[in-house]
Amino acid sequence: MKKTFSDMFMILAGAVLFALAINLFVIPNEFGEGGVTGVTIILYYLFQWSPSLVNLILNAILLVIGYKFLDKQTTIYTIIAVLLHSLALHLTAGWTIASDEPIINAIFGGIFSGVGLGLIIRVGGTTAGSTIIARILHKYLEWNVSYALLLVDLIVVFCSYFIIGAQSLMFTIVMLFIATKVMDFIIEGLNPKKAIMIVSKEQNQIAEQVNQVMDRGVTVLHGHGFYTKLPQEILYIVISKQEVSQLKKIVKSVDPHAFITILDVRDVFGEGFMELAK
Repeated sequence: MKKTFSDMFMILAGAVLFALAINLFVIPNEFGEGGVTGVTIILYYLFQWSPSLVNLILNAILLVIGYKFLDKQTTIYTIIAVLLHSLALHLTAGWTIASDEPIINAIFGGIFSGVGLGLIIRVGGTTAGSTIIARILHKYLEWNVSYALLLVDLIVVFCSYFIIGAQSLMFTIVMLFIATKVMDFIIEGLNPKKAIMIVSKEQNQIAEQVNQVMDRGVTVLHGHGFYTKLPQEILYIVISKQEVSQLKKIVKSVDPHAFITILDVRDVFGEGFMELAK
């Protein structure tokens, strides 16, 4: 019950922030947007149709078509998010902010929409539209949700060129890029991880030091040198970005000639890290 209440609050906050991004920064500056929201904005520019109503109708249609690609909880959360977002668009219609600098508005439009969408997606919801397509790509092709959403959104954005013109299109692309980075940060959190692979003749001593000093597990991979054909054990360790310096000191003190590779890791699930979602 507590988690459900927290999720509902996050969806509400996300829906309001996304609506504010549209009404405060996008429409007043004649920017475009991606996905269904971008289509609703184009229709608003052309015919003055209500973005909140058109957004609700188009997303409802897409939700009916794509609900089978979402699990039960995601579908429920998405319906709630669409309703709240459409309501927020209606309630904040006509709101203004004192800023006539397009680049500033593009930056803050990206921040607001990125945080809003990130909060909704983080708890397992979507705003339907292109987000459903992005989640389908993530589920079946393991694409990053943020970048899949950016690709789908850009298709709609480039179509808006004939309505908003070249300059507004460029500002829109800047806004979407910022939104993607912010959304990525909100979804993944401020907790980057590093995967370390170490080749050393002193692998046992290094592994013991990592276990004792850093309290981290070590996996031993068995391989061999291509040229020498000699067997070689490789240490595989996943640690936080902040622990890399400590690990380097341990390796250097044990074997200054060790070979180390450091890779960026986006998601880590398991003991000592995040729990694997059910």
